[in-house]
Amino acid sequence: MSPAASEPRLSDVDPADVVHTRIWREVAEPDNPFATRAAYCRGYDVFGQMAGRARWVEMMFLLFRDDLPGNAALDTLEALAVALANPGPRDPSVHAAMCGGVGGSNAAASLMAALAVGAGRHRGARDVFDAMTAWQACGTDVAAWTDHVRRDTRAEVDVWPPRERPPGFDPHGVSTPTPVRQLLATLAAIAATPYLSWLAQHRQDLEAALGLPLELSGVAAAALSDLGFTPAEGEMLYLLLRLPGAAAHALEQEKLGYKRFPFYPVELADDPAAEETP
Repeated sequence: MSPAASEPRLSDVDPADVVHTRIWREVAEPDNPFATRAAYCRGYDVFGQMAGRARWVEMMFLLFRDDLPGNAALDTLEALAVALANPGPRDPSVHAAMCGGVGGSNAAASLMAALAVGAGRHRGARDVFDAMTAWQACGTDVAAWTDHVRRDTRAEVDVWPPRERPPGFDPHGVSTPTPVRQLLATLAAIAATPYLSWLAQHRQDLEAALGLPLELSGVAAAALSDLGFTPAEGEMLYLLLRLPGAAAHALEQEKLGYKRFPFYPVELADDPAAEETP
């Protein structure tokens, strides 16, 4: 697939009508300036050339990159997207969307609940941002990782609470979950990328140094770093790629109703029901 030869030139566009973006260009219909005749993403004709021929991950890359990568990078992102598509009802972000569904919230509210809960540093998108930052700073140096995660960040000005654990690792875990090991092996086998390949070989060394097992956000951070995304881009993609599962569970829970909502048991430190009636 190559950029369309009929892509309009900047010299053909009235400067007053230019939207300053490298990503997208639109040409209006002759009889309606508010209707689009053609849309180009990085020079590719979206409706005349890409739709029906391009892969979804190709569109994702073009929204973030000027050029398409090779097949190995496309296959890596696609495999990661499949793995992240549904975090499952145990995940807090999906559970938040289910709360919206069972409570009768509209679609946008349920998805916004999933985004809000899944944005933070506990298995959320900010955790991926932190882990990708660590990959940039430490690379494949285990000692550098140890020093990086021990650095006191409480004095940093940030909208997020201070980081309390190594990013990409499970603070409550005992051993590395099977899906984490499976995904890491799958992604590392697709292409000889530096971080994924190293992590597949030295995962246990890094886990032993940090004292915690790897979790899915850590694998995602390594993969997104290998694909050349910045931490900010990786954070956005992690939020986006996990939304399909939140949407599906919200719709399912809306049909099931509150009587079949999976409420988790709560242990009360001061339970009035346990007190004796005088």
